Amino acid sequence: MIIISAFLLDWLLGDPENWPHPVRYIGKLITFLENKLRSEKQRTSKQEMLAGFLLTIMVIFITLVSTWLLQRLFSSVHIFLGVVFYTYLAYTTIAVTSLNTSAMNVYEKLCSQDIEGARYYLSMIVGRDTDRLDESEITKAVIETVAENYSDGVVAPILYLFIGGPLLALTYKAINTMDSMIGYKNEEYIFFGRFAAKLDDVANWIPARLSVLFLLIAIKIRGLNWRKSFKIMLRDRMNHSSPNAGYPESTIAGALGIQLGGDNYYFGKKISKPTIGDNETHVFKDMICKTTDIMRIASLLLVMFLGFLLIGIGGFRWSMVGMY
Repeated sequence: MIIISAFLLDWLLGDPENWPHPVRYIGKLITFLENKLRSEKQRTSKQEMLAGFLLTIMVIFITLVSTWLLQRLFSSVHIFLGVVFYTYLAYTTIAVTSLNTSAMNVYEKLCSQDIEGARYYLSMIVGRDTDRLDESEITKAVIETVAENYSDGVVAPILYLFIGGPLLALTYKAINTMDSMIGYKNEEYIFFGRFAAKLDDVANWIPARLSVLFLLIAIKIRGLNWRKSFKIMLRDRMNHSSPNAGYPESTIAGALGIQLGGDNYYFGKKISKPTIGDNETHVFKDMICKTTDIMRIASLLLVMFLGFLLIGIGGFRWSMVGMY
């Protein structure tokens, strides 16, 4: 019930900027601890890795303890208040609508031929440099981030909500936020962010692979070639620096008949990456809408599946009680 309520809240409300959001506080905590733990300018690689390890453990511990204490506090005032707070925490971990909104912001700028505006909105959701991207490259970047974040921002938090409620889901969000802030493989963070990045890889291992199932069903519902999508996923899923992101990205690339990946610029430096998918058709901006449609359908399917699973588990428990 909590998962469905949280999902519906996200679907209807999205992520209002003026509302308190746990991830924003987690981000501030990460910045604060980084400044404290990296106060010395000259540090060895081992010192950097130790500092990064300590930051990761501290952020997870503080997230767990503060979430638990706040939940106890609200529940002690009134059980209904506790349920409302519990649901709100769950709602903040899901990112279906914010992901869709971010993608559509870029799409709308492309439709109005505002390439600079599209680059600006894209820069808010990707790590690559956007100042030299054309319409096709901007479109591909949006498709990649929607595909990857379906796993990171939808499947993973909902799965962890199902397993361990908001406590586990927010712990995952803390890990994922650390990866997005310090998990870079550049000179500044290659050692400091290594532990957080590896932990994020572990946390997303199952969600990334599970995401393929619901994406394929959504692709079928959307009237696209799910068989080709599955074939491309099997072939290109490891053509990515991340052990997880290649799964949803290759699934979407196969469905659209386009090629993702390749060369991009990060912090002014050209980074060459393997390609994902086949270059069968020209990339056009309306593919952003197709991708967000697939993402939203797949998100609904995931929640429906877990809802039925909960009903099934509940029915099984009642049947077991009736036997004794």
